[in-house]
Amino acid sequence: MYQLLATSPMGLEAVVAKEVNELGYETKTENGRVLFEGDARAIVRSNLWLRTADRVKIVVGRFYATTFDQLFEQTKALPWEDIIGPQGSFPVSGKSLKSKLFSVPDCQAIVKKAIVERLKKAHDIKGWIDESGALYKVEVSILKDEVLLTIDTSGAGLHKRGYRLAQGAAPMKETLAAALVRLSNWNGDTPFIDPFCGSGTIAIEAAMIAQNIAPGFNREFASEEWDIIPEEMYEEERIKADNEALYDKEIDITASDIDPEMIKIAQNNATEVGFGDLIKFKQMNVHDLTLHAEKGAIVGNPPYGERIGERDEVEAMYKYLGELIKENPKWSLYIMTSYKEFEVLVGKKATKRRKLFNGYLECTYYQYWGENNGIQRTGPGPFVTWGQSGRSD
Repeated sequence: MYQLLATSPMGLEAVVAKEVNELGYETKTENGRVLFEGDARAIVRSNLWLRTADRVKIVVGRFYATTFDQLFEQTKALPWEDIIGPQGSFPVSGKSLKSKLFSVPDCQAIVKKAIVERLKKAHDIKGWIDESGALYKVEVSILKDEVLLTIDTSGAGLHKRGYRLAQGAAPMKETLAAALVRLSNWNGDTPFIDPFCGSGTIAIEAAMIAQNIAPGFNREFASEEWDIIPEEMYEEERIKADNEALYDKEIDITASDIDPEMIKIAQNNATEVGFGDLIKFKQMNVHDLTLHAEKGAIVGNPPYGERIGERDEVEAMYKYLGELIKENPKWSLYIMTSYKEFEVLVGKKATKRRKLFNGYLECTYYQYWGENNGIQRTGPGPFVTWGQSGRSD
């Protein structure tokens, strides 16, 4: 069993924790981290299935240190050989905040030296360690003198699904897009509209959620090369994920954007992941958006009006969205924006607000829940869905 850590964007810890719970593991949540215990298969499954986490790491050790000697000795005392093979490559990255050991390069060098000495003794290595084998990226993170030592199991960040062939000037990470959909509680049974689709990320993530497609199905992970992961385990879990996918589930997703070039990019990205004929893409102004079904969900990341000359246009868009949900009270609206007066323009306070970050920009995710949507609560956590008896989160 390993102590595992799923890293989370700020504000989404509960969302990531819910996904880990759905895989069957108990969690403990900290700022930016979701901790859980699991075996080698847990490493594989969490990398394949976590939609909203940034990475999955193994926690090798956690302790307090205020001197370099303490850092060296406590690092050396940890069982690194249980994870890193005799030819493993283990570069060390680091960060330190509000700690006596503030020199990150020195901390990295000391951790590296301690691991080298431990592995040489454990694997009976004379001379230099080869480091020509699998990659084990070690991180030393120090906060208020508490040292956290981890090894990254993912490799490239989990947001890299492999389908985004091109993108716009300010692309949203796939993990954040998936979080917006998960927070909407949409499951594919009603229409879904993204009227500001850009490169199509939100719509594509929605389709993957509705059809229960593992987000890591078509990519590779660093831990696939590790000795502690049985050679066939990733393939076994990919086959299982393929069998669990609902490829034949009919879903109604529409993605539109005013920019015809972005529609072309979005269509190509959707085709890459197999949704070219599933998602309906339209070049359209949001003011031309009409709702034909009785209920559904609008989820989007519209322009924020940050640039000079955009403010009036953006305010008009927000007002129109408010008119749409007023005229269609069973539809739900979920919009992420940094625009502070969004609720004033919509003409209604959001049912719930959540602070999120799109890159380094602080935003608010405004959630307007449709009336009497008939969806029953499915379980505890942030993905609560509501029946006619009331709402809670």
